[in-house]
This record gives sequence, C-alpha cells and structure tokens, in this order.
Amino acid sequence: MSHILHVKHLTKTFKSAERELTVLKDINFSLDEGQGLSIVGPSGSGKTTLLGLCAGLDQPTNGFIKLLDIELNRLDEDDRAYVRNQYVGFIFQNFHLLPTINALENVMLPLELRGEKKIKGRAEEMLARVGLEERMEHYPSQLSGGEQQRVAIARAFIASPKILFADEPTGNLDEETAEIVSSLLFQINREENTTLVLVTHNLNLAENTGRILKLERGLLIEDITV
Repeated sequence: MSHILHVKHLTKTFKSAERELTVLKDINFSLDEGQGLSIVGPSGSGKTTLLGLCAGLDQPTNGFIKLLDIELNRLDEDDRAYVRNQYVGFIFQNFHLLPTINALENVMLPLELRGEKKIKGRAEEMLARVGLEERMEHYPSQLSGGEQQRVAIARAFIASPKILFADEPTGNLDEETAEIVSSLLFQINREENTTLVLVTHNLNLAENTGRILKLERGLLIEDITV
C-alpha cells in the first residue's frame, strides 16, 4: 500500500497586527490508501485547520503535504482546486448544500463541474443508497438536518473520490440521527474503499476509523491505533 497522504513538519501560523498565533506546530504523519483516520482534540486545538491544509483548502506556513504524491504547497489555488475536484470529497458540519437547487441537483454538481454527461441516473442511484429516493426533488430548506447530511454524503461519494475529508459530520445532529448518518457514512466508505479523514469530538465515532490522532494546542500528542 502506498501513502495517499503524507504530512511532514507541518506548521501553520496566523499573523495579526499585534502578534502571531501558531495553530499547528511540526505535525508529522502518513496515511495509506483505503485506510481511515480520525483527528480529535479540544476546541481550538487545530483540528479543522489541519483538515483544511491536508485537503488543499489552505497553505501551510512551513512543512509540506503530499496528497496522492502531489505536493500541495507547490501548487497555486487553481491547481489545488483541480486536485480537489478530481480526487477529493468533502462532508461538512453545516452540510454546505446550495439552497437554490434540489437534492438531486446538489448531488449532480461535482460531476457537472467535471464536465461529465449523463449523470442524472448516477445521482439518483446515490440518493437511493442514502435512503432519499422519495426526496430527490426537495430543496435543502424542505429537508431535515439528517436528510441534508445524507444528501451531502451522496454528493461527496458520487465522484468516487480517492480521499474523503469529513469535518464534524454529525456535529449538528441529534444523537439518534447522528447514529443513522454515521452508519451510512462508514457503510458507503467501506463499499467504495475510500480513504477517510474525519474530524470529530465524538470518540465513539473516531474509533470507527481504526486510527486516532489527538491534537492539543496545535501539537500532535498521540497517534493511536484502535
């Protein structure tokens, strides 16, 4: 197995007029293709910042990130956007669905951005896999939080990403709905054999990935296999 994600000496500092804030300091880890990883830690520990850097949403201050053997910090924003569009899936705590288009159109969007044709059937199939075959024409405002996140899961997987980044995917859901949504996420992830990087406060959820990185004040303090 090859490393799909390789992070070395990763540091991220934000500068303000009065001071520098180091959010991540000298982070090192690798992740093999098809494996899972959870990032945990208290609020402000740098979890979401690390996720965004690994996904190419931001640039590190020091160190480097290789995603699929592509060194992200050597790329400009357009090239990083191309890498994300071709290889990366995202699920966010706040769903990030477009409110002006329906569930089916939201799921079709990643393939449309690639310029692919004849995609409606694939989107319908993905929505059926997450149990929303009766809700395809509904707009996000007409869906519950759990249904919106299931649409987001379908959208994340439709383009067969090599790696999926999920930032607190059950953070806005009640306990019962969170269990349904997380079960769906892990089930489809196993079926697709997608590499998964998950940020969560929920240790029970984190254990499902088999490996946990624990951050504290921007430092990687534990790397545990469970």
